[in-house]
Amino acid sequence: MSELRVIIGAGDQAWDGWIATHRDQLDLLRRSTWERWFGLNRADALLCEHVFEHLSEQEARDAASICFDFIKPGGFLRVAVPDGYFPDEGYQMTVKIGGPGPSDHPAAGHKIVFNYRTLSDVLLSAGFSVDLLEFCDESGRFHYNQWDRSTGPIYRSLLSDHRNSPDKIGFVSLIVDAVKPVHLAE
Repeated sequence: MSELRVIIGAGDQAWDGWIATHRDQLDLLRRSTWERWFGLNRADALLCEHVFEHLSEQEARDAASICFDFIKPGGFLRVAVPDGYFPDEGYQMTVKIGGPGPSDHPAAGHKIVFNYRTLSDVLLSAGFSVDLLEFCDESGRFHYNQWDRSTGPIYRSLLSDHRNSPDKIGFVSLIVDAVKPVHLAE
């Protein structure tokens, strides 16, 4: 049996080996959509790129809990969000709560700007262990921990985003793997 790998809030994303879903199929805040979609199945991996920032902190905690319940032990939720510690004023203006401009701007629905500490806390509270893949620290220093893109691609990342070059980091995300402990039985 092949792995069940699901993109949550896929938008235009389509990756080989991944099932792209949208809010009407899997709503991060409505457990009933997950129960209907998954049935007795559980995901090996969930991918959520630039979705969690559209939730309040409490909604993010609730969403993390739902994701935790629908992942197999040993499986993971890869989350990428705008990084609140990325030291670029233009970037921060673009990703700020409420976005930079009109209501049709993609960032208009941002309710929170996470940093590695706040996002980790949300995911830890659901029972996950957290692996930081890409993030900026409080001083704005960027950290990259080698990770395998084939296990869950994130476009808005150091090595994939077209705005980055060997000379300049133009756009990064805070990227974490939230791993469900293996010792947990279903």
